[in-house]
Amino acid sequence: MTNDITLEISQRTAFADGLSFGDSGPYERLRGRALHAVDPDAAAQAGIVDLDKAPRNADGKVEFASDVLILKPLDPARGNRRIFYDWGNRGNLRALQFFNDATGSNDPRRPEHAGNGYLFRRGYSFVWSAWEADLLPGNDRVVLDVPTVTDNGGPITGVVRQEFIPESLTFCYPLSGRASTRSYPTVSLDTTKARLTKRRYPNDPRIEIAPERWQFAQVLAGFGVAGEGAAAEIGIAPSDTHVYLPNGFEPGWIYEIVYQARDPIVGGLGHTTVRDLIAFLKHEDSDAAGVANPLGPIEKAYGWGRSQTGRSIRDFVYNGFNVDAKGRKVFDGLLPHVSGAGLMWMNHRFASIVSPAGQQYEDHFNIADRFPFSYAETTDHLTGKTDAILKRPESDPLILHTQTASEYWQRKGSLVHTDTQGNDLAQPEGVRVYMWSSSQHFADPMIGAPRKGVCQHFVNPVQTSMLFRAMLDAMDRWASDGTSPPDSRIPKRSDGTLQSYDDWKANFPSIAGVALTTGPASLPLFDFGPDVEKGLLTKQPPDVVDADGYAIMVPAVDEDGNDSAGVRAPMVQAPLGTYTGWNVRAPGFGTGANHEFTGSYIPFPDTVEERSFTNDPRRAVQERYATPEDYVAAVRAAAERLVAEGLMLEEDVERCAEQARNWGRPRHLTRL
Repeated sequence: MTNDITLEISQRTAFADGLSFGDSGPYERLRGRALHAVDPDAAAQAGIVDLDKAPRNADGKVEFASDVLILKPLDPARGNRRIFYDWGNRGNLRALQFFNDATGSNDPRRPEHAGNGYLFRRGYSFVWSAWEADLLPGNDRVVLDVPTVTDNGGPITGVVRQEFIPESLTFCYPLSGRASTRSYPTVSLDTTKARLTKRRYPNDPRIEIAPERWQFAQVLAGFGVAGEGAAAEIGIAPSDTHVYLPNGFEPGWIYEIVYQARDPIVGGLGHTTVRDLIAFLKHEDSDAAGVANPLGPIEKAYGWGRSQTGRSIRDFVYNGFNVDAKGRKVFDGLLPHVSGAGLMWMNHRFASIVSPAGQQYEDHFNIADRFPFSYAETTDHLTGKTDAILKRPESDPLILHTQTASEYWQRKGSLVHTDTQGNDLAQPEGVRVYMWSSSQHFADPMIGAPRKGVCQHFVNPVQTSMLFRAMLDAMDRWASDGTSPPDSRIPKRSDGTLQSYDDWKANFPSIAGVALTTGPASLPLFDFGPDVEKGLLTKQPPDVVDADGYAIMVPAVDEDGNDSAGVRAPMVQAPLGTYTGWNVRAPGFGTGANHEFTGSYIPFPDTVEERSFTNDPRRAVQERYATPEDYVAAVRAAAERLVAEGLMLEEDVERCAEQARNWGRPRHLTRL
C-alpha cells in the first residue's frame, strides 16, 4: 500500500492586499488541512514508536491530519518553481519575521506581514504546516492531530517527568508545563503515587514536597454574582492534567513532577507529515482525491527551522525521512538554525515534544542532546558508538547549518563541528557551518530598547536577519547549479579560536561590576533506561553515567569581549558594546546561572573620562567613532565586506546603514 494525502483548502484569499512583489507579481493565501493515511507496516514508516498500536481505517491505514498554510504566486509561471518550507516553532510561523523582517503573525494576510518582501520577490512558494503532535489550537498556530494508542483497546501507561521554572509566583501549571500544549493525563489523582520536588540548581538534591501539600487540580477563575461588591473569585477543581500548589510555585526554584501517565500519542508521525506533504507538492500533479496540486511544477524544495525546529530538521535527516515512500528525495537543501548539537525526542512514548533541549539551568536532564551530534561521522568516546547525522548519500540534502554564540554556551554548539572530545572535525562536502558571532539565539529583527528581564545584563541586540537572506540565496545557487557557498566560518581549536571555558575566562576583559557566566551548559552521559532505543524512557529522572560527559568548547574573544571568529554581523564589526551569547540570572531567579538562550549587551563607556573613572579596559565610544556619522560609516563598511564575502546581500547595506543612524537607537544606550 502507498501513503495517501488529500489537501483540503478551506480559505483562498489575496495576500498582502494584492500587493505585487516585483517579477513574481501578487500572491495568494491558502489555508487548510493535509489529510494523511499511511501504511503502518510499510518500510517508509518503520521505526515510528507505537504506530502498530494506532487505530486503522477500513483500508488498514493510520489516519492523521495537519494544518497547512501556503503563500504562492497568483500566477505560478511567475514564481521560481521552488518551495520554501517553514517547519514552524511550537506551531508558530517564524520565517517571515527573520527572512522578511516582517511583523510576526500566525495568520499572515496584510502588507506588514510581508515585511521587505524578500521571499516573495524571489518567487518562492511559501509553505508552513504542523508537525508537532502535542499542541492545542489557539493563537492561530498550526496543529497536528495524530492517534492516541492503546494496548488492544486498553490504556497504555508510563512514567512522565516535567519541569516548571516560574518567573513569578504561580499556583497552577498544566502537566505539560505550557498552556499551549496537551498534557498526558495522570492515571491517579492520588498524590502519594507521584512525586513533586524542587531544587535551586539542576544538580542539587531534590527536595520533596509532601503529597498532602499539593494536588492534581486546576484553578478556575471567574467572577461572583453581579452587583454591588462583586469580586473576582477562583475555584479549585480536581484535574488529571494540572498540578496545583496552594502556597505557590516560587521564582528561583526548579520544580519537577514525576507521575504515571496514560494515553500516549504517535508523536513520531510528525516527520511523516512533513515528508509526505512536501513530496506531494514537489512531485505529484494531484492528491488522493484527484484535486490538482496548487503549486504547479516545482523543481527544488528547501526547508528552514530555528531552535526546536532546527533540531527537528536534523532528526528528520538522521532518521531517513528525506526520501519519500516512493524513493524520491524530498528536500534539496535544509537550513537548520540555532539547533545546537541536538536532535528531537518526539519519537518516544510520552515524549514532551514542546520541551526545550537541555541548558545549564533549564531542562538540563532532557533527552534531546544525544549522539550523534555532528553531520560528519565520528565515534562517541564514552560509548564506542560510531554514527553521523548524514549517512545516506543518495537522499541526504545540502546543509547550511547556522548558529549563534548562544548555542556554544547553552546548546553544546561546538559538538556540531568537533568530535566528542572537542577536537576539530571536518564536515562532509555537502555541509557548511557558520557561527554568527556575538549574537543570541532569538535575534529579533524588530527589537526595541534594551531590557534586562530576569537577567543581570541587558539583552543582546545584535541584528542578524540580513544573514538569513544571503544564506538562502547561497543555498539556491548551490542546489541549482553547483555554485559552492562560502566556506564554513566557525571557531576552531586548531587556531585557538575555540577554547575551554577556563581559557575563555582568562581572556575576557575585566569589566567592573559585570557578572560572568560560570561556564557553558555541560552534557553528561545520561541513562534513561534499557529500552531508550525502543522509544521507552523508563528512568525519570535519568541516571548520570558520566558527569564529565562530552567536551563543550566556547568561542575565543577579542579585546572587547566579542567573539573573534565566525561571521561578524555589521554591529559586531563596528561595536558599541560587548555582545555575548550568555546572560546570567538575577538574584531571586536562579542567581548566577545562565538564562535560557539569552545573550548580553554590556555597553562601552561613552567617553574617555567615563572609561578612566570606571577603569574599563575597553575603548570608549568616542575613541572609536568621533561622530554618529562615523559610526554609520563603520557599519556600512562592515556590511560591504560581508557582501564581498558572499555573506550578505547588496540590498541590505543601506538597511544596515539606516538602522545605525543616531548611534543605532533604540537598540543601544549610547548617550553621546
